[in-house]
Amino acid sequence: MKILLLANASEGLYRFRKELIYDLLKQHTVYAGVPLTFNKEELAQMGVQLIDLPVDRRGMNPFHDFKLLKQYDCEMKRIRPDLVITYTIKPNIYGGIACRKNKVSYAANITGLGTAFQKRGLIRILVKNMYKIALRKAKVVFFENSSNKDFFVENHIIKKEQACLLNGAGVNLDQFKYLQYPENKNNIIFLFIGRIMREKGIDELFAAMKLLLKDGYQCKLNVVGGCEENYESILKQYEQEGWLKYYGYQNNVIPFIREAHCFVLPSWHEGMANTNLECAACGRPVITSNIPGCKEAIEDKKTGLLCEPRNMKNLYSTLKIFLALPYEEKKEMGIEARKYVAQYFDKKDVVRKTINALKNKESV
Repeated sequence: MKILLLANASEGLYRFRKELIYDLLKQHTVYAGVPLTFNKEELAQMGVQLIDLPVDRRGMNPFHDFKLLKQYDCEMKRIRPDLVITYTIKPNIYGGIACRKNKVSYAANITGLGTAFQKRGLIRILVKNMYKIALRKAKVVFFENSSNKDFFVENHIIKKEQACLLNGAGVNLDQFKYLQYPENKNNIIFLFIGRIMREKGIDELFAAMKLLLKDGYQCKLNVVGGCEENYESILKQYEQEGWLKYYGYQNNVIPFIREAHCFVLPSWHEGMANTNLECAACGRPVITSNIPGCKEAIEDKKTGLLCEPRNMKNLYSTLKIFLALPYEEKKEMGIEARKYVAQYFDKKDVVRKTINALKNKESV
């Protein structure tokens, strides 16, 4: 059987889906149509047949989007896949439309509602209607949190029987093992891993950190991830001030988790934030937004702390609460974080449920 994967980034496909891909490769030929940036060599070494299909992740350019649809259509005619699996909004929509046109069985993954659904207006209506068209014949639609699933069902974008709820993409507990908590008790290191953009709450995080430093708290912020918006000059300024260290995109985030006392993700919206799960699996407390896709990853006040999205003052207060905790409580919070994600977010369970749903529609 030939399976075609469509996504908006090769690094995301490798980092979060490689365990599923390994499972699929046992019995099937796997193709991946993605923009070939990071981790393309690793995907090729696994045995994935790669196709470079650029995707404008942020824009709404009709010409670019029509070109993407045409490319998907051409590749399906060339490969003649038996099954297509899509990830993220544009591959979901244009890949779904191409599958319907070519009468190919397909499954979609809703990894978050994205910017279009955060605002009311024509774009939201347009995207919702495009999703209705794209997903009408989908074999199964996977969701990473119940709020996103309910939205799609209640807005009649899909039928209830099409939906399959997963615990995010899961976390590889063998790769993200428990790491000894940092022995440095005085100069606390906060960590942010993710795309550098407003919707990840980066502005609120920077402002809260500056207030903490102004109040005399001994803490620093390590930032890992590529810039999707124009933050380069701001990052350089804060590095010169001495309280921030920017490392850019990194294939291996474990050394940065090892050094950190706490992971912080004050995102505005998520499907299921993988970085929350990975850092918790390594035994780090997590401070994250009280929203679907983030709040599921922690037990508030036991494995981490919840903050309000788009609320710098609340984030500042939450960071202060963490800083005030005794060292042993911080360490214990990390130990409990590992236990929690191991119980509910094991990657092996997520892969097993995904494969079962793909094999048997009745298991959805």
